[in-house]
Amino acid sequence: MVKRNRYSKEFKTEVLREVREVGNAVPVAKKHGISVGLIYRWGKQSEHKAWGQASDEAKKIAEYLPSPKEFRELEEENGRLKSILGEKDLEIAIYQDLLKNRQPGFPKK
Repeated sequence: MVKRNRYSKEFKTEVLREVREVGNAVPVAKKHGISVGLIYRWGKQSEHKAWGQASDEAKKIAEYLPSPKEFRELEEENGRLKSILGEKDLEIAIYQDLLKNRQPGFPKK
């Protein structure tokens, strides 16, 4: 059976700090005799904990959802912008077609 190690919170934060300083988890993992995957797992877990420790105001900003009225306005604006973009694409295609099929202004006799 494989022996499981329990690492303290201080050790984990120290290892994660070292990884941030070095910019690479491999040498830090070798230095402490732990796997790189374990360091990445600790990093993901610390991100989730940081979210839990964030202030309510910061969470409100990060989780902004528009009201139904704002959402309708955004959809309408999106539709207008898409139609303008479609018109511009059509205009460009017409100009390119005219350049390809360029005819001289006067017929030869």
